[in-house]
Amino acid sequence: MAKKVAVIGSGASGLAAIKCCLDEGLQPVCFEKGTDIGGLWNFKEEALPGFASVYRSTVINTSKEMMCYSDFPIPKEYPNFMHHSWVIKYFRLYADNFGLLKHIRFRHHIDHVKPREDFAETGQWDVTYTDEEKKETTTEVYDAVMVCAGHHAYPHYPRDSFEGIDDFQGKTMHSHDYKDHHGFENKRVVIIGIGNSGGDIAVELSRHAKQVYLSTRRGTWVINRISRGGLPVDIIGNRRMLNLVPSAVKGVIARSELNHRFNHALYGLQPEHGVFGQHPMVNDDLPNRIVTGSLVVKPNIKRFTKIGVVFDNDTAEDDVDIVIFATGYRFDFPFVDKSAMKVENNQVTLYKYVFPPKLDPPTLSVIGLIQPLGAIMPISEIQCRWATKVFKGTTKLPSQDAMFDNIRQKKMDMSKRYYNTPRHTIQVDYIPIMDEIAEQIGVKPNMKKLLLSDPRLALAVFSGPCTPYQYRLMGPGAWKGAKEAIETQWDRITYPTKTRPVPEQTTNGVPGILKLLIVLALIVAVIWKLL
Repeated sequence: MAKKVAVIGSGASGLAAIKCCLDEGLQPVCFEKGTDIGGLWNFKEEALPGFASVYRSTVINTSKEMMCYSDFPIPKEYPNFMHHSWVIKYFRLYADNFGLLKHIRFRHHIDHVKPREDFAETGQWDVTYTDEEKKETTTEVYDAVMVCAGHHAYPHYPRDSFEGIDDFQGKTMHSHDYKDHHGFENKRVVIIGIGNSGGDIAVELSRHAKQVYLSTRRGTWVINRISRGGLPVDIIGNRRMLNLVPSAVKGVIARSELNHRFNHALYGLQPEHGVFGQHPMVNDDLPNRIVTGSLVVKPNIKRFTKIGVVFDNDTAEDDVDIVIFATGYRFDFPFVDKSAMKVENNQVTLYKYVFPPKLDPPTLSVIGLIQPLGAIMPISEIQCRWATKVFKGTTKLPSQDAMFDNIRQKKMDMSKRYYNTPRHTIQVDYIPIMDEIAEQIGVKPNMKKLLLSDPRLALAVFSGPCTPYQYRLMGPGAWKGAKEAIETQWDRITYPTKTRPVPEQTTNGVPGILKLLIVLALIVAVIWKLL
């Protein structure tokens, strides 16, 4: 009989988990506590406790070619940076194409996931869930569990850490509960936190509120979705050939590029850390709103007064109506038995962010518990491909000691690169983490093999954007359409903006001499690795 796998959640990670289970001949049963697929990207008019939430105007920060599943390109007609309504539309196409919906039990809430008494022999789990419609609680036995519940459900709301806040006569709220500008018109608003949500909400409200103040302790680097020439920035920045450039050099170049757009120090945003020492903000309009005066950047809040706030530099703002805490989220999996996995201070011990190293057999996986500098969907998918092969027994994990060594090394590397904050416990870089997991299942592109068999494709893989299709070119789960998807990716990038006929101009071509240099670099890189 096929092994029975419990998939918890039907968002971006859960859908990939169901599909990968089916690819490996496993039997997935997905438990979704909501009424629809999509997780975070399924917009709701009201924020619900325990559910991830986006606001009405949310647009994804990664472009469609970088965020798609590896064997299902996003249609060319879709915009490069999609509003949440387009993202959920893509998820529905994916679910329908691979027949995923019939494996999902909607309005089924997971209560407890616990190893069975004979776990050491069977690796099985008792999964207790409640059918919300029937109000019935049931326990079933599963051979493996994939936790795909995301990490944007539990707001980090440090309200009590601010002196005087209980005396403040205005309103306080978390960005999790923000939906749109209605109710903020003609108000004086303070936003605490300078992540993506804080930036988005500050920009939006600056067009409707009387005045918006954006309070930040450290500042941030701000990345525009569009790079020079109008192409998506992640299409330009996520390329294998850039891995040959030392990190320090990339940091200097990135800093120069970002300050070329606008001087971060001049706008009160420049942090002490480098561009890659923090998860940057992606925002296209922030400097434009600052320069109009409708949005003012301020330091951290020292204390609240009855009618306003006092900042660290002893400046004060009175007559504040609303304070929004855009202070991120804490992640937790309260339904997983503590004997199997425990979260403390936004940290959990997982091998390559997927497997609890102490569990033997390894039949529990956590999918999508990452904060990438890049798209999360392809990373979740390749985690699912790995996990399902481990469950099936076709891929083995290393020894427990080796897994713990890897975890310790990652924590050391992270502490050297990022400042210490709960936000930076699950940071990953897109290409390195994709390659790392791809190596576990034999699907990392073999540049030597590609160079000898198809030099043109090798050039595209090495010097072009590292789109997810690269991980379907070879090895288990190879997709016949991967090569064509890579060859046509520029057509899908340029199609949605070509809405008015104009004389043709080459925006994605590479000059001949540069192509030659790239090929030489590729050959040198392959030879260097062989030596």
